[in-house]
Amino acid sequence: MRTYGPSGFSSTRFFSPPGRVCRALVLALLPLASVGAHAEPQRVWVAGAYSFSDELGGFRITSASGIGTKEDPLIITEEFNSATPVTLTIRTTKPIHPFGTAGQFANGLMYMRIDVLNNSGQAWVEFQFELQEILHRPSVFGDGLSFDQRNKTPDNIWSSSFADFDRDFEPYDRLLFKSGKIDPLKTAKFDYLITDYTPRWTFYLVQDPRIPSS
Repeated sequence: MRTYGPSGFSSTRFFSPPGRVCRALVLALLPLASVGAHAEPQRVWVAGAYSFSDELGGFRITSASGIGTKEDPLIITEEFNSATPVTLTIRTTKPIHPFGTAGQFANGLMYMRIDVLNNSGQAWVEFQFELQEILHRPSVFGDGLSFDQRNKTPDNIWSSSFADFDRDFEPYDRLLFKSGKIDPLKTAKFDYLITDYTPRWTFYLVQDPRIPSS
C-alpha cells in the first residue's frame, strides 16, 4: 500500500531529528501490536466432518479431535468457569451423506466424548446434555436428532464421574448423568452416541452442570 505526502512537502525535511521521529512512530504503533497479541482466542475447532464452537459464550473449548466412530470418537475438551448452562454449536464441514464414511461425510452418527474441566469453584452433583435442532427450541421425538433413541438398551453411555443416567426423548432430547460428583478443578469424561437421521447443517448441544440445591 502506497502513502503519498502533501504537495510541496519535502521528504528530507523533519521537524525533529530522524531518530526521534522513528522512536515516536514505534511508540505510537505499540498499542496496536498489543491489541493484536491479545486478540480473542480461537472459538471454532474442526474434527471429523464437523466444527465445534463456543461462540455463544460461558465456556471455552480447548481442543477437538477424532472422526466420530466408536473406535475414534469425536473428543471435545472444554473448560467451564461457572455452573450455568452453556451451548456448544455444531456445524457440518463436509457433505451430508447419511451412513457415509465417518470423517468424509456428516453421516448422522457421532460417537462423542466430552471432557469437561470444572473451574467454577463449586462441586457439580449432576450434569445434563440437551440436543436442539433450533436454538432454544426443544428437539422433538420425530426430528431424527437424539441420543440414540432407537436403542432401548444402550451400552455406549458412560461417565468417569457418574454411575447412572436417564434419557428423555419427549418433549426434549436430554441425557442426565447422576449419582456422582465433579469437584472443583477436576475433569469429567462423558461418552455417548448422537444420532441424526435427517442431518442438518447446524445443531446445538446444551450442557448444564448442576450444583446442590441447598
